[in-house]
Amino acid sequence: QVRLVESGGGLVQAGGSLRLSCAASGRTFSSYAMAWFRQAPHKEREFIAATTWSGRTTSYTDSVKGRFSISRDIAKNTVYLQMNSLEPEDTAVYICAATFRGLTALSADYDFWGQGTQVTVSS
Repeated sequence: QVRLVESGGGLVQAGGSLRLSCAASGRTFSSYAMAWFRQAPHKEREFIAATTWSGRTTSYTDSVKGRFSISRDIAKNTVYLQMNSLEPEDTAVYICAATFRGLTALSADYDFWGQGTQVTVSS
């Protein structure tokens, strides 16, 4: 079992930055690919970014490329999402996830989920 706890969300003005953290505990963290998803009210859960267990390969959805960056610190069992140039459209609950299946953007492939952290971007 893997437990994921997100932190770092909050209220920020458009153009600002936030860094989200996802602390993992339980089974061997380095075996998992990790990802961030987000879910806005009345919208489906959306893939944002993912990283392999090594951190050497990453994947992003087009809308955040060049603005968001995913990274992980295996020693700290933590994955990060650095979000720059935030837009009101980025407002959502951001959720961390882990999978044994390698780098994937499909939410159905993820085995473990955190509770999420709210990010609100004001215009």
